[in-house]
Amino acid sequence: MDRSTDPFADFLISLEGIWINAMAFLSGVIQPGWRQNQVLIVLGLALVAWMLHRVSDKAIRNWVRSRQGWAKWQLRVVVQVRRRMGLIWFALMAYIVYEVMQSVTWPSRSYLVGLAATLAIVWVGIAFAAQLVRNRPLRRIVIWSLWIYATLYFLNISDDVASFLDGLAIEIGEFRLSVLTLITASVVIGALFTVARLVSQATASTIRKNEEISPSMQVLAVKGVQLALYGFAFFMGVKAVGIDLTGLAVLSGAIGVGLGFGLQKVVSNLVSGVIILIDKSIKPGDVISLGETFGWIQTLGARYASVVTRDGKEYLIPNEDLITGQVVNWSHSNDFVRLDIYFGTAYSDDPHKVRKLAIEAASGVDRVLSFKAPVCHIVGFGDSSVDYILRFWIRDPTGGLTNIRGNVYLALWDAFKENDISIPFPQREVLMLQDSKLAVSRGARKSTED
Repeated sequence: MDRSTDPFADFLISLEGIWINAMAFLSGVIQPGWRQNQVLIVLGLALVAWMLHRVSDKAIRNWVRSRQGWAKWQLRVVVQVRRRMGLIWFALMAYIVYEVMQSVTWPSRSYLVGLAATLAIVWVGIAFAAQLVRNRPLRRIVIWSLWIYATLYFLNISDDVASFLDGLAIEIGEFRLSVLTLITASVVIGALFTVARLVSQATASTIRKNEEISPSMQVLAVKGVQLALYGFAFFMGVKAVGIDLTGLAVLSGAIGVGLGFGLQKVVSNLVSGVIILIDKSIKPGDVISLGETFGWIQTLGARYASVVTRDGKEYLIPNEDLITGQVVNWSHSNDFVRLDIYFGTAYSDDPHKVRKLAIEAASGVDRVLSFKAPVCHIVGFGDSSVDYILRFWIRDPTGGLTNIRGNVYLALWDAFKENDISIPFPQREVLMLQDSKLAVSRGARKSTED
C-alpha cells in the first residue's frame, strides 16, 4: 500500500465510500420497484424458513430418539444440522426462487434474491467447516468472523471496509500497526494453528502406535512436535501479514526478563518435566509413592504429573517435586515388588511349624508369586511373643498393596486357627502388697483426724 498519502485522508475517503453505498442501497429499497420487491421476497422466505425450522426441529428430535447405537460423530452431525435447519431451508427456497425468477424475468430483477441465496449457502458451509475448531468460544468467533467477511465480499464492499480498517492505525516512527493488520494476523495465525493442531494430532497418533518407543519418549516426542508446529505457525503467520518483529526485539527482551523472574517455578517445572521424560525415571503407568501419596502415573504434562490413587483421587504433583523429592517408583526397572508383614506367636508354639504354616498360607494367596517363594524368619524374642517376618513377592503393584497384605494376614489367621497356633497379646498383672495396703489406710486415717 502506498504510504506517501495522508493516512487520515484515506480513512475519510473509505468511510465516505461506505456511507454512499449504504445510502444508495437504502434509497433503492425505500422506493417502490423491483429492488423493494426482492427485499420483501427475501423477508418472506426468511419467515417461511423460520416456521419450517420449528416444524422440522421436532421431527428430527423424534427421529433421533428412535435411533440407537449411533456413534458420537453421527450425533454431532445431526445436532449441527438441526441447529442450522432454518438457514438450510432459507438457502434452498431462495435458490429455487432465484432460478425461477431468472427464467421468467430479467436477471437484474432477481439479483438480491440470488445474493441472499449465495450468502445463505456460504454461511451454512462456514458453520459446518468451523467444527474443526474444538474450542467452543473460539469456534463462535471464527464463525461470526467468516460470516462477516463473506457478507462484505459478496456485497462488493470488502475493499472499502479494508481501507477503513487500515486507516485505524497506530504509528510510532517506522512502526505501524492497524486494525486490519491485527485482524489479518489473527485469521492467518488461527488458520495455521488449526492446521498445526490437525497435523500434531495425526503425528501424535502415529507416535503412540509405535510400540518400539517407550511411553516417556512418546510423550516427549509429542510435546516436541506440538511445540515446533505451533511455533512455526505463529512466526509464519506474523511474517505472512508483514509484521516486522525487529522493532519489538528490545520490548520483548524486557518483557522476557520480567517474565523470567515472575515465572521461575513455572520454568522450573517445565525443565523438570523435560528431564523426567529424557532420563525415563518416571513414565505413564508407573506406580509411585511420594510422601503420603501412593498411586500410578496417569499422564505427564509440561507442568505437572497426574497421579491417581486407589480411592480415585487425582493428585497433580509439580514436576519439580518429582525431581527434588524422594520418590519411590515401584515399577521403575521391573514390576516385581517385595512386601513384608510382621506377626508374632506364643512361646509355646513350635517355631519350625509356624514358619512352615506361614509360607504355605502366603503361597496359597492370589497374586503372590510362586517362583519367588515366600520366606519366613524369626526376627526376635519379644516380651510376650516370638516375632516373625514374612516376605513375599508380587508383580502387579497397580492392583494395590494394602489389599494383598490383608489377604495374606487373613490366610495366616485361618492357618493358625486350624493348627492351634496362638497369637498372643501383651498382658500385665498388678499385685497389691499387704504392707502397702496398711500404709495407705494409716495415711488416710491421719488425714481424717487432722
